[in-house]
Amino acid sequence: MTPAFIVDAHEDIGINATHHDRDVRRPVAETRARERAQAATQPDNLGAMSAHMNDTVMIGLPELRRGGVGLVCATIFVTPQPQEQLVADAEAQLRYYQQIARDPDGPRLITTAADLDALTHDWQAAATPEERPVGFLLLMEGADPLTTPAALEEWYRQGLRIVGPAWMATRYAGGTHAPGPLTDLGRELLGEMQRLGMMLDQSHMAEESFWQALDVFSGTVIASHANCREYVPTDRQLTDDMIRAIAERDGVIGAVLHNQFLVANWKPDTHEPVGLDAIVRHIDHICQLLGTARHCGIGSDFDGGAGVEHTPAPFDTVADLGKIGAALLAAGYSDDDVRGILGENWLRVFRRALPTA
Repeated sequence: MTPAFIVDAHEDIGINATHHDRDVRRPVAETRARERAQAATQPDNLGAMSAHMNDTVMIGLPELRRGGVGLVCATIFVTPQPQEQLVADAEAQLRYYQQIARDPDGPRLITTAADLDALTHDWQAAATPEERPVGFLLLMEGADPLTTPAALEEWYRQGLRIVGPAWMATRYAGGTHAPGPLTDLGRELLGEMQRLGMMLDQSHMAEESFWQALDVFSGTVIASHANCREYVPTDRQLTDDMIRAIAERDGVIGAVLHNQFLVANWKPDTHEPVGLDAIVRHIDHICQLLGTARHCGIGSDFDGGAGVEHTPAPFDTVADLGKIGAALLAAGYSDDDVRGILGENWLRVFRRALPTA
C-alpha cells in the first residue's frame, strides 16, 4: 500500500518565522532547544509573545516530510495593528516564503494545478521520506493587509491563492467574536477574488458575513480550519447548515486540532488530556450529516492556535498527523475514505480551483 499523501490546510508558519525566529527549515528539536535556552537567559522577552506562541513548537520541514505531509496551506496572518504595520508584517511573511522556496531543500510554492501535479508525482516517487518534497499553498487569514480590493491582484501575482476575509472583524467582514455583515469593501473584495479565480476561506467569518459571501461569491469555498458547533457551541465553529452549504459547493472543512475547539469549555488546568476520539467525533459528525466523507480534511492550526500544550495528547509534532488516519480506520472508516480525509479531498478541490498554468 502506498503511503497516504497528507494535506494540512492551515499552519501559521510565516508569523512564527518573522516574529519568533521559528525557521520552518529547522528540525523541531533544534527550535525547541533554542527556545529553552532563550527562556533561561532572557525570560523577560517571552512577555512580548502572544499567548499561543508561547506553546511548544510543533512544525519543521523534517517532521513534515517524515510524517507524510506533502502540502500545507501556509498562512499570512497578522494581528490587529495600524494599517501600515499590517501591510509591512504581511509582506515580510510573503518574502520569507519566497526566500525559503529558493532554498534547494526548502518547500515549493504551489500556485498552479501543474505545480500540484508535479508535487504529488515527485512525492510518490521519493525513495525515502527525507527526499519527499513539501508544497506550500499561500493563504491569507484576515484580509486587512490588503489596502484595497484592487491590491489583491499584486498579491495574486506574488503567489497568494486563498483569502479568508475575516479573523476577528476586519474592514471586509464580521468575524469571530465580532458579529457583522460583509462591508462594501468586502463585497468588492469577493468580486476581485472571483475575477482572479481565488479560493474563499470561510473559517472565521461571522454568520451574517458567511451567508452573504455565499450569495456574492460563486467560486470555490472552503473552511481551512473549523469544527462543529454541535459539540463546541461558539461562533468560531460551523453550524450544521454552514457545513451543508460548504458541501453543496463541493468544498472541504479542515478539522482544527486545538483542544478548546474540540471539547467545549476545555482548559489546560481543569480538564483531562484530549484524545484522538475528540477529532474523530467532529469528522464523523460531518460525515454522518452529509452521508459522505468527501468534504472532510485536516486544518491543524499547529503553532498558531495550538502548540503541544493545546493539542490532543497523541501529538508531539506535525509528524504525528497520520495518527488521525489510524483512529478513523479503528472507527470503521474505509481506506479510501481515510485517504480522502487525510489529503485527497483537499487535492481534489485545489486541482479544480488552481489555474492550470
